[in-house]
Amino acid sequence: MNAQSIGVFDSGIGGLTVVRSLIERLPNENIVYFGDTARVPYGPKSAQTIREYAAQDTDFLLKYDVKMIIVACNTVSAVALDVVQKHAKVPVLGVILPGTSMAVAATRKKRVGVIGTLTTIASNAYTNAIRQLDKSLAVVSRACPLFVPLVEEGWIDHPVTAMIAKEYLFPLKLEKVDTLILGCTHYPLLKNTIRSVMGDGLTLIDSGEAAAAEADTLLTERVLRNPSKHAGNVQFFLSDMPHKFAEIGERFLGRKLGKVRKVEAMSSGK
Repeated sequence: MNAQSIGVFDSGIGGLTVVRSLIERLPNENIVYFGDTARVPYGPKSAQTIREYAAQDTDFLLKYDVKMIIVACNTVSAVALDVVQKHAKVPVLGVILPGTSMAVAATRKKRVGVIGTLTTIASNAYTNAIRQLDKSLAVVSRACPLFVPLVEEGWIDHPVTAMIAKEYLFPLKLEKVDTLILGCTHYPLLKNTIRSVMGDGLTLIDSGEAAAAEADTLLTERVLRNPSKHAGNVQFFLSDMPHKFAEIGERFLGRKLGKVRKVEAMSSGK
């Protein structure tokens, strides 16, 4: 079982930042990635629809006999993690709890900020998780929906992105947060812009890095680590091949993607 893959899914290609963190931390592990690019974005959709999609995404990964599933999508982690856990008979990790734990440990002034999609922020998933760990912390949340299309357009260092970041992040800067959770898999590509807006002394929490660290711990505890000394095999599957995917995907992954396969349309589940 140890040679089996870690399954990762996301609503699109943003979850490749989580895969990138996994490869850096667990280079010998095999990975199967599924991006539901035909139905992206999940963020604006209803909780019921997201839950249906999460079940279908999970079923796809289970076909590859994965030993663990990481839900790279913050939106699914916020409103449908229980669906994945019920469907899968293997360990399941979301990105919210690992990121939350890292933020609570990192904050010095007990002032934590959270940025994410509309659905993730509206769910209060991060705020509730933080309060469960430490009720004394002040939490400031802000939806930043335009960050996703800006990243996918490749406008990482564009003046327009900096201008929009100033608008979005002003309330968090005003509240003097010292720790900021990047509650969307696209946002790590904007770290430099966010730091320049927020100023010195800010600790950025990359939920993908936190999830990879949690996966490392869990695999060790469950004696599921791949003993191979060779680099793991990474397989990429998408439900659609969007325009400029290779270019965007390599930006997220930080390396060449290799072969990417398009799968048949996902079942409606009805």
